[in-house]
Amino acid sequence: MSTLVVIAYNELHKAEELRVELQRIQSKYLLDLAEVVGAVIDEQGKIKLHHAGDLTNRSAVYGGCGSTLTNLILMNAAAGSTTGALANLGIDDHFMKQLTATLVPSSSALFVLTRSPSPDKDQMLEEVKGQGGKIIMTSLSAEDHARLEAALNAAKP
Repeated sequence: MSTLVVIAYNELHKAEELRVELQRIQSKYLLDLAEVVGAVIDEQGKIKLHHAGDLTNRSAVYGGCGSTLTNLILMNAAAGSTTGALANLGIDDHFMKQLTATLVPSSSALFVLTRSPSPDKDQMLEEVKGQGGKIIMTSLSAEDHARLEAALNAAKP
């Protein structure tokens, strides 16, 4: 089952830092990432996307799906509404309003699409500890959402 998580930051560089960290975590086989896209909103309000590239050789088509999903989400956020395709994925107008309010100049967001649950969630959460950010959308269970949020906002040892 795929999971979509969107994490927002008040700083330009923070989403990129987490994107790099998630790729490092994937190299330890703690995550099965389909797509990781960082969105940076510069001082003029222009959105620039930073893709992680090919995260695996398993399926180039699947990787492209995530990029398209991120682009579709951002286009709908700019328009201020949700299309039927996004609503079918559980992405509603409330999320679009929250995303639009979050994506202000000099901020960033990270869109993470996983292929399957991590094999060792506890170790993965330990790896992202202290990365910060605000989870603005997730398809995780309420319990896993709370655990991820706690790890992101915990003090680094």
